[in-house]
Formats: sequence, C-alpha cells, structure tokens
Amino acid sequence: MAKAATKPGFACTECGWTTVRWVGRCGECQAWGSVTEAGGPKLKQVKASAPETKAVPIGQVSATEARRALTGVGELDRVLGGGLVPGVVVLLAGEPGVGKSTLLLEVASCWAKNGHRTLYVTGEESAAQVRLRAGRTGAVTDELYLASETDLGTILGHVEEVGPSLMVIDSIQTIGAAEVEGSPGGVSQVREVTAGLVRVAKRRGMAVVIVGHVTKDGSIAGPRMLEHLVDVVLSFDGDRHSGFRMVRGVKNRFGPADEVGCFEMSEHGIVEVTDPSGLFTTERDAPTPGTCVTVTLEGQRPLLAEVQALVGPKQDQHPQRVTHGVERSRVQMIMAVLQRHARIQLHDRDVYVSTVGGARLADPAADLAIAMAIASAARNAIIPDRTVALGELGLAGDLRRVAGASRRVAEANRLGFTAAFLPHNAQVEAGDTFELRRVARIARAVEWLTVA
Repeated sequence: MAKAATKPGFACTECGWTTVRWVGRCGECQAWGSVTEAGGPKLKQVKASAPETKAVPIGQVSATEARRALTGVGELDRVLGGGLVPGVVVLLAGEPGVGKSTLLLEVASCWAKNGHRTLYVTGEESAAQVRLRAGRTGAVTDELYLASETDLGTILGHVEEVGPSLMVIDSIQTIGAAEVEGSPGGVSQVREVTAGLVRVAKRRGMAVVIVGHVTKDGSIAGPRMLEHLVDVVLSFDGDRHSGFRMVRGVKNRFGPADEVGCFEMSEHGIVEVTDPSGLFTTERDAPTPGTCVTVTLEGQRPLLAEVQALVGPKQDQHPQRVTHGVERSRVQMIMAVLQRHARIQLHDRDVYVSTVGGARLADPAADLAIAMAIASAARNAIIPDRTVALGELGLAGDLRRVAGASRRVAEANRLGFTAAFLPHNAQVEAGDTFELRRVARIARAVEWLTVA
C-alpha cells in the first residue's frame, strides 16, 4: 500500500500552538501573524563538544567587568538602578510622539560628553533630521557618531568600525536582517534582529538601548519573546497635553523593577524633574470646597496629587458622571459608599471628578481623597488646611491601610503639610509638628468637614 502523504503542519512562534492549516491569528494566545509552517518533528542527537572556556568557581569570576557607569541623566540612572552595566540590553517602549528619541539622544549625548564613544543608529529619520534635533537640544558632541541604517549587517559593520561602548537603536521595528524572511517589524525579523544585537552586546561588553513601539492597548509591539531576550524593559509614557513624562521600570535584571523617573518636555528638549510633587497640586491662599490632596506611590517614589470635585443639580434626565485622571468605575463605587454610609445624596446630582496637572491615579490609597473631595463639594464644606488624605475605601464604609504609609506621610511633611487623615490601624509615626487623624470609617472622616 502507498504511504499516506503527511499534511504540512503550522505552529505559533509565541506559544507553540499547532494547527493543520494556516490562520492569521493564534487560537491559543490570540497573537496576530505568529502562525508559521512547521515540518514534522525531527529528533536529532546532539554530540558533546569541548567548551572554549572552562567553567570556574563563581568566586573566581571578576565582578569589576560588570561595574555600572552613569549615563549622565540622573532620573534614568535612578530607574536603571545606578547606571548602565557593560553588555546590558535595554528596551524602551512608548507611544508615538511621547519623546523616546529625544530622551535617548540626550542620553547618548551625555554618555559621549563623559568621554565614552557612542553610536546612534536611526532607522526612522534621516541623519540630517537627527542632527537638526541635536542642534536644538544641545546634543552635538565629537564622540557621538550617527548612522542612518535599516540593515542589521551594516549596523554590525558600523559597530566594528566605530567601537562604541553604547549603541542606541531607533527603532527595532525598522531594522531587518537579510538572512531572515519577512519584512522589518515582523515577528521573525524582530526576534532575529534582537537576538543578534544581544549577542554582539554580550561579546563586546557594549550597552545597547533599543526603542520599541507599542500597540493600541499599550503593550509592547512584537513577539512576547522580545521582553525575555533583553535585560531591562522600560516604559515611557505621559499625557500628550502635558509636558510631564515618566519612565517606569517593568523588568530589570540588575536593579529594582519598580522605580520611576520623571521628566518634562520643553522647547529645548527633555528636562529632569527631581521633585515632581508640585506639578500635581495647586497653590492657594485658603482651602476651597471640593479639593483634597493625597500622596500616591509611583514605584518607590511618593508624589503629591490633588483631586478636585464638582457637584451640582442634574441638567438632564440622567445625572452626569464625568472623570479625568481617575477610573470612572472607581468613582461610582466611592459615590455609592458615600450615599450609603455617609448619607450624602448623590443619585440625583451631576458629579465631576478630575486631577490636577494630568496626573493619573490608580493607587487605592487615593480613595479617601476622592471621597473627601466629593463630600466637600456636595456639602460646600472645606477640608482642614494643609491636610492630606490616605486610605483605601471598602464597600462597607471602612478604611483600610495602604502600603508605604510612612513614606507618604514623610513626603507630605517635607512639603509643608501639617496633618493627614489615615486609617485607624495605619502603622505610622510622625513628629510633634505633624498631626495624624486616624479614622475607621468614611462617616467619621466626613465629620471633619467644616462649612465654608
């Protein structure tokens, strides 16, 4: 009998899911364009080979070769854990127009001004365009080399010729390898180009910073394996209508993965913001109804943020619930708790809640500040002057303690605040000049409001 012909199989390069026919989207991990043709399994016996370098006890490995070097940008060094380690590969991802290229051009310039040779490879702009931006931001220096290339082989040739200690790739989605099928930006191309850059970085002890794009939902574009190949993953985000930017550590093999660096975009480039708390608060001569200040944690950094609320009679058949900078569902839950446990009628009134300076509050510790701002606006009452509110609000009207309360209170005290509303079980100690007002339930906190 004739042997039946085997059907060609297809497998997902992301999760390994297999199917008998090609599909555009993986049925397991839902990744697009990751299903490729795969032949039958071929089991080969791997022969042992003599290693080029022998294994040695870990105590005999020199640690000086992995000593950090500062980039010259203090906020970025903070996120990296103290600078760049030789051979590190960093992935910086962010939305279009947020300022990734401007930040990395500043980093490359500072690195070159410290006497280190730097190679900046741009695949999205011409060399003249980058030179124009460098002249505007003062990033022109002799040790900064610029190349406009999109071929991986040519880029590696530039590395051999220039011999840099830092290379910036802008961006990974524009670089292609001639030996790999597919167009630049595809799954196979991005994976192979990144793997090639990682190999040359480890071999030469050269730091590499890669710019990556993000999808519409904010995740890093390309295969998930991209984040596993690199050593550090940073997220660069900010509001388009505000000059404030944040670099967040997502993954860091050589330092903390929860640090945050703050920057501000200006006409002369990007500027470090070492004390960003003043950007999210408003200076007033006297307390105003509908405002409350909280302290949120961005990574390990405490930041002050002001919440504003406006409550008025409804203008339509259905009351309006408008939020900016805070989750609408979270505000609706807080309003329900206020109506049920603090007897503040909000079901027939329009409620508007916003933050100052474009801040985004996702920290549960801001619940009490949101509730106090809404209650203050509804009763036309004011919160005691120079007071912050910290606490997570439960559906039963109780207040739960939050992480890092001591650091939050210390930051508020440093910036001139004199009191704080806290859950009754918060483990915080303050000095004689700072008052801790411990409350167990939201109704007790609302009692502190005074009529304006």
